[in-house]
Amino acid sequence: MADAQIPVKQQQTTMQTEVMNREYHKWHSTSLGREMELLIFGHAGARVIVFPTSCGRFFDWENRGMIEALRHHIEQGWIQLFCIDSVDFESWWNFDAHPKDKALRHLAYHKYVIEEVLPFTKTKNDNDYVIALGASMGAYHAIDIALRFPEHFNRTVGMSGPYDIAQMSEPYNIFSWIFDYNDDNINECNPVPYVKTASNEKIEKIKKMDIIFAIGETDPLLRGNQLFAEALGERNVPHAFRIWGGFAHDWPYWHEMVLHYIGGDGSK
Repeated sequence: MADAQIPVKQQQTTMQTEVMNREYHKWHSTSLGREMELLIFGHAGARVIVFPTSCGRFFDWENRGMIEALRHHIEQGWIQLFCIDSVDFESWWNFDAHPKDKALRHLAYHKYVIEEVLPFTKTKNDNDYVIALGASMGAYHAIDIALRFPEHFNRTVGMSGPYDIAQMSEPYNIFSWIFDYNDDNINECNPVPYVKTASNEKIEKIKKMDIIFAIGETDPLLRGNQLFAEALGERNVPHAFRIWGGFAHDWPYWHEMVLHYIGGDGSK
């Protein structure tokens, strides 16, 4: 956005290893009204916005071996990862909040990513290719924000994610509120109905992105992925939907998945 303000008051530490750049940054987010932290890995390449799993933190991908899995890509300068924090405890996993307030906090998180994080990443790396990436709830975040702001992303990759709140309520009944309350704000945050009701103009923008999502055949979120694929198909949106054997909803699987989809064509 033209009027986006790049944070100027940051706390930064940099650790330069022999081959991989690692940076820590923190600033007070005007969009969220609190401090937000992130880690950068790499020095060049496509800018990858990495969303953590449910209620996760900006350091989870490093702690869970995902950075190591992508080390070669990072060292070669093919990708630069920006691992950001979440506000899930303040939005979807805030059990005391009304559904409308959950959605509004989530939308404020989108504002933080679009108006603060993306301009900041541009100061570090002027590569125009941007990827939204995540696993589990992070996959939801990556897909959801890319659908709402397709002009800012070239590719979105979701691994083992939920894309339909009603279906998500089946394994996670804390989301059963969707049957009692819904509004336009929630629809903005719910990929399946969002795609179904999006304007033709928005759909044309979405069609320009690579949309890749994968899930295990016994994952309880499988049906939501199938509904998402059906919704995209109904609007003639190209996408790659891949089903892996077994549960496939855990870090060792994501280590493998990410190597197929971060720079590939989603063929596996």
